[in-house]
Amino acid sequence: MPLFSNAGGNGQEVNDPGSSGGDGDVEQTPDERTRLLPNRVEPYPRAMLTPDDPAVSPYNLWSIRILRYLTVTFSAVTFAWWIVLLVSAFVTPPGLHTRGGNFLAFGYASLTLSNMLLTLLFFGVPSKAVRVLAVVQASLLLLDMILLLCVRQTRYEEGWVGTVSVVWALLMSLWTLLTDRSVQWGKEEEEERLTGRAETRRTLVEWLAVLLSTVGYVVMVVAVALITMTIILRALDSAVAPPGTLYAVDNGQYRIHLHCRGNRTDSAGMKLPTVLLEGGERPVEEHLWAFMDNALKNGSVSRYCFADRPGYGWSDTAPSPLSVGFATDVLGEALAEAGEGGPWILVGAGIGSLHSRVFSSRHGRDVEGLLLIDPLHEDLLGAIATPGRGFLLWLRGILSPLGLDRLSGAIFRGRTSRDRLYGRCAQQNGKFIYAKLQESLVADSFTKRDVLSSRQTQLRNTPLVVISSGLEMKESGTWADKQRDLTTLTDELRHWDIVDRSPHQVWETVEGREQMEKRLRQLLRP
Repeated sequence: MPLFSNAGGNGQEVNDPGSSGGDGDVEQTPDERTRLLPNRVEPYPRAMLTPDDPAVSPYNLWSIRILRYLTVTFSAVTFAWWIVLLVSAFVTPPGLHTRGGNFLAFGYASLTLSNMLLTLLFFGVPSKAVRVLAVVQASLLLLDMILLLCVRQTRYEEGWVGTVSVVWALLMSLWTLLTDRSVQWGKEEEEERLTGRAETRRTLVEWLAVLLSTVGYVVMVVAVALITMTIILRALDSAVAPPGTLYAVDNGQYRIHLHCRGNRTDSAGMKLPTVLLEGGERPVEEHLWAFMDNALKNGSVSRYCFADRPGYGWSDTAPSPLSVGFATDVLGEALAEAGEGGPWILVGAGIGSLHSRVFSSRHGRDVEGLLLIDPLHEDLLGAIATPGRGFLLWLRGILSPLGLDRLSGAIFRGRTSRDRLYGRCAQQNGKFIYAKLQESLVADSFTKRDVLSSRQTQLRNTPLVVISSGLEMKESGTWADKQRDLTTLTDELRHWDIVDRSPHQVWETVEGREQMEKRLRQLLRP
């Protein structure tokens, strides 16, 4: 009696030579091992298939099919998580805020998604090279998980989102190892059963698949190795203590670093004004901190404070979106927790001048003077908010976990932890890039609205000093016009200084530093 196979849907018929067609014949029910041919260990001979026959496939086994279905399911879950993390870079969903930025978690999700896609694409072509690379990748991911969980700072910054991402990446790497080994076993099992021996040769298409899968896994292993070294750098950097104090803000969602130094009162017990410093495009600690310390030693100021904006220096990142108004509110919250109530002399440089202006409009009674250093005008925020700039920042962010620039700087240029935290390499930090992306996303919308509103509520009798870069004004007539417009923020313009040979960072020249210190003394001692 003929036994029909329906595996793979090819309807292949195999005649049983030992069958007489008599009444004693019993029809066999096909199962996983007999769907194509009866087991060849039976006493009567069976017809064998050629190795190239499409019916010779590991997919004949239900166990292999189940593995593939599960792989598709895990890939769908990974893709959903990847989408969530992609969106959270722009608008943070409730509960998904990571205090160190979400780029590392997104990197692990991207790595896992690539891993699953390669597994699905080359599922039926197992490779020893892939299994070896999967073991290496899993070992590195295990080390990453240990580092993230054992170092308090990285555990705090990445939170549960980063932990889930690295654990899932590790589990999916082990899953790749399991599926590839299982498919190899299933392939050999079916070849022995249907052709008489396990096939050792590969077709050209199979060799190409092995090559592509191997290259893909080599790239992923290199990426994981770079991420591991970058996490080690972050662990080393966490040993550098902040000069000030970290204060929890926004219902404890994140912390702001605030540093104050100097005397609050004079010898007679009278309360002295405090200089509240807002840095420009870079952290305050990079240059302006040294300037303020020098002014304190010279007696030009009696006390100063500065806070790292969210994502700068030692401060955590804030949930998105983050406008100047939001950042000013959390600064006020941190100052209140520290017991710092002014009176204030506000000093803002570059884009930090926008923060100083909004702070002045909201705390006008406590503000005794406003010094703006080559300030950015609200009408020029559009240059910060261009889609091209935002995309480049996002691209830099998703590459930042690899630490290509930080690793090369540490290994070949002797860059220190302080360089990476607030110095010349601060712009390579994932937190800093995330903060710049947030700044770009809302610069021409929420931030501009906050600054325009502050112009209407600014007290007109607040003493004002503007110090402008001569080089910037010579280069751009628009910049010069906007500097002139900013001198009208109040009715009490004391001075408008143009430092001829100074760049946008006016303090980088001796003349610029001297002019800044001179005007500070005049505001503090009118």
